[in-house]
Amino acid sequence: MSYQANGVTVNVSVDFSTGASFGYSFILDDPAHGVLGQNVLADAASNVVDVSNQVGKINIKGGYNLFQDQFQAATAKIRIYDQTGNWNPQNVSSPYYPNLVPMRKIRVSASYAGNTYYLFSGYITAYNYTYPTDQVIAYLDIEASDGFRLMQLANVTTLAGTPSGQDTGTRINTILTDIAWPSNLRQIETGGTESICQADPATARTALQAIKNVEFTEQGAFYMNGEGNAVFRSRQYIMKKNGKNPTVYSNDGSGINYAGITFANDDKTIINDAIITNVGGTAQESYNQASIDKYFQHSINQNNLVGLTDSDALNIARIYVASRATNSIRIDSITLDLNTLTYAAGITAALTTDYFDTMAITNVGQGGTVIQKTLQNLGQSYEITPNTFDVTLTTGQPIVAGFILNSTIYGVIGDPLGESVLAY
Repeated sequence: MSYQANGVTVNVSVDFSTGASFGYSFILDDPAHGVLGQNVLADAASNVVDVSNQVGKINIKGGYNLFQDQFQAATAKIRIYDQTGNWNPQNVSSPYYPNLVPMRKIRVSASYAGNTYYLFSGYITAYNYTYPTDQVIAYLDIEASDGFRLMQLANVTTLAGTPSGQDTGTRINTILTDIAWPSNLRQIETGGTESICQADPATARTALQAIKNVEFTEQGAFYMNGEGNAVFRSRQYIMKKNGKNPTVYSNDGSGINYAGITFANDDKTIINDAIITNVGGTAQESYNQASIDKYFQHSINQNNLVGLTDSDALNIARIYVASRATNSIRIDSITLDLNTLTYAAGITAALTTDYFDTMAITNVGQGGTVIQKTLQNLGQSYEITPNTFDVTLTTGQPIVAGFILNSTIYGVIGDPLGESVLAY
């Protein structure tokens, strides 16, 4: 019942085993599940069930929240049509009994041109059953969240192996180890030398709060990808991606066609005054008076960061304001319709675009007027039925800006748009 068209096949699987790891557990001498580099070490036997033929609708949403300035948990809502009663948790004859409980694993993937792309990997938070009196078939909506959910539920206090002078990537790895996050579900970069951590303050907080503190200290990015991996990107990685190797989208035939586009021209992303304070440090402030004069004051106050020095805190304030002090019309998102005929480039882009990939978007509007923006991808959402597959790519200006030599966008001296800024 799930989507299958234009060479794309969507699959949904549920793993009823315990533990955080996805995929089939490694079994010695098993030709299917004993493959090095493919199967995973796990703390329980896998119990993976393909439920694709029972799925009627899929909604997935995840990415960076521009207004809260951070990555949020990806969520999924998957509708299952229960024609046999197998999804009744009290049906002792069901092949799923007694495993219809929260926190089991669920994955959504799309296969295209011989490759498999994971759109979502997460943990079931609710089974919402509906038995309509005017319908023959009952259905349930499975709600799920990515690994952020588990990290938000895990508390930490004293963290071993967190000395002063530690880089941000190592600190995040240490926090993940403390909550027993699987090593095979990590893609953690070494943090840059721009921000070094002080000794962990040993305060009571969730693991996610502790990681988000380090993420902000680095001015990097921490998120869960479609495969279920915890990913950490450094400040340097994000800046180097700015403007590089753009995928071109347009509605005039000069790039990949899109089915929809949304614009905004507002002050919601402006920050022109930042006060940053490390644990035990002195408040450090940076502001842009020209931006304040033009847009009024838009402030942020971030306390209790784990940065090492006041100098580090001041540099965070400087780069935060430099990256957000100006405003121009914003392309919030574009939508790609994967049902479009002869759409190989669009399908590939929809399934492979990653966070921070560059997107060059052209929109020709009324009277031949043109809006052109070069942006980064900051989020993906998927709406899938048996007959439709729409992918919405959320976009935005770089969350960390830096001057890039020879770039026509981020390497302009005296840039009137304010997009070419010094990094700190």
